[in-house]
Amino acid sequence: MRVAVVGATGAVGAVMRRLLAARAFPADEVVYFASERSAGRELDGRVVQPLRDDTIQGFDLALLSAGGGTSREWAPRFAAAGALVVDNSSAWRMDPDVPLVVSEVNPEAIDEAGKGIVANPNCTTMVVMLPAKALDTAFGLRAMVCTSFQAAGGAGQKGIDELANQVAPLAADVQQLVDDGATAARKVEHAVHANTLAFNVVPLLGKLDGNGYTDEEMKLQNESRKILALPGLEVTPTCVRVPVMVGHSIAVRATFDREPDLGEALEALRAFPNLVVDEAPTPLEWAGRDETVVGRVRRDLSDPRVLNFFVVGDNLLKGAALNTVQLGELAIERGLVGTPA
Repeated sequence: MRVAVVGATGAVGAVMRRLLAARAFPADEVVYFASERSAGRELDGRVVQPLRDDTIQGFDLALLSAGGGTSREWAPRFAAAGALVVDNSSAWRMDPDVPLVVSEVNPEAIDEAGKGIVANPNCTTMVVMLPAKALDTAFGLRAMVCTSFQAAGGAGQKGIDELANQVAPLAADVQQLVDDGATAARKVEHAVHANTLAFNVVPLLGKLDGNGYTDEEMKLQNESRKILALPGLEVTPTCVRVPVMVGHSIAVRATFDREPDLGEALEALRAFPNLVVDEAPTPLEWAGRDETVVGRVRRDLSDPRVLNFFVVGDNLLKGAALNTVQLGELAIERGLVGTPA
């Protein structure tokens, strides 16, 4: 089996490369692809290839994490050349002919990849889906109010670098952060995040739509409905960028058809694959870990059909690279590529 990794030099691509090795992915050959400026460099003893019609032939599986523009152009070309494509960008997620799959939540959907393309969800949506599915199965999910606390790493390496570069100049004058925050914020530049992120939170993440919500917030609504097969699911999203390097957190207020029993809810969460229950999880402590973790699970103070919880996941791992590799493993397991295990 030949596997292509497109975007191999990026933040998510680097994690994918590590996971393919660590999980002993059953590939006979793995070939790295990147932009023209990165082509020719050596990574892990392999020469990075450019994307050309002659270089993409003969692959069984293509794992793409190179941005929407690249995916829109090259995913169909890889598929036409015979590969099953697992795409990590937003390009194909809402295409009705492309399944949007979380490996533990809706694995059977991968069988419907009529275009030869499978989409990976947005990293924030991904984190919510595991507990949402567990509780939907138990009680019937009707609505979610989701407030995200998204890491700088959600914008890739450049997002991490921008936050890191802002910390020292602002930390040099702590009193200014107390007395004149506006002046402190202007001491550093920001291009990746909507405002200065160090020692701050930024409640604008993505491009504003005409309805007052951002495209990042609408992904939470639209992708949740598709993954959970709940087209009428009510989702009220607010996406916030916080000064965390890696790890998205979401506070969720979930409403159900059936009044949830707290003990039954915790049992359902603990039993769900790759989901851990912890009292008060933080993104720092769960950075670099494969599992998604949920905590602060409690009944609502006013509505008996509501549960509130806080969920955390590494946006570079389960939020991106890990699910991509898991979908490759799932495709092999279900006989879509290679020989079934």
